[in-house]
Amino acid sequence: MRVVLFGPPGVGKGSQAQFLSEREGFTHISTGILLRREMRNSSELGKNARVYIEAGKLVPGIFVRNLAEDAISKCNYKKFVLDGYPRTIEQAKWLYDFLDQKEAAIDTVLSLVVPDEVIIDRLSKRRVNKVTGENYHLDFKPPPEDLEPGVIIQRKDDKPEAIKHRLEIYQAETSPVQNYYRKQHMLQEVDGTGTFEEVFDRIRTEIGISPA
Repeated sequence: MRVVLFGPPGVGKGSQAQFLSEREGFTHISTGILLRREMRNSSELGKNARVYIEAGKLVPGIFVRNLAEDAISKCNYKKFVLDGYPRTIEQAKWLYDFLDQKEAAIDTVLSLVVPDEVIIDRLSKRRVNKVTGENYHLDFKPPPEDLEPGVIIQRKDDKPEAIKHRLEIYQAETSPVQNYYRKQHMLQEVDGTGTFEEVFDRIRTEIGISPA
């Protein structure tokens, strides 16, 4: 089973992919995580990617493609969930050709769907301790009440207007590739509201695994 997983910021896409890894034995392939690891390790690819990032430019697609190719090869082209890739139709076509050469193919494409207002409410309640860097959430993990005033802050990226902008970027980036998969009758939309367990059960149902 080979899965591509889409989802807007704040929907828990990475957590669900990790659930599939830990509970169902999938290899979680996150190109974002892989790229950050290459940068931490100061590999040749990581050094080259850092040059683009520090210049405020997008990392060339070939870098990300190389990471995806290597990760898919390492799991022998079987039982993986792609998180954050492909982002373009060109990447989706390359992925098809790459797997086809190995007599493999993506089995299903899932898109976690959550109303924008729910995502904005969820993300805008995130807080961080500016001294320690510890993260909090006003609903799920409230900060201690005995901290000095001003220590707990809201990141600029977690303000409602910034979240709306991120959602607009996500839609602009992913709509074409999702439509590409929709035309091939591969895209399945999954309700991303509710608890992590509820969403995870829906994902398992879509990929043919009976909920525990």
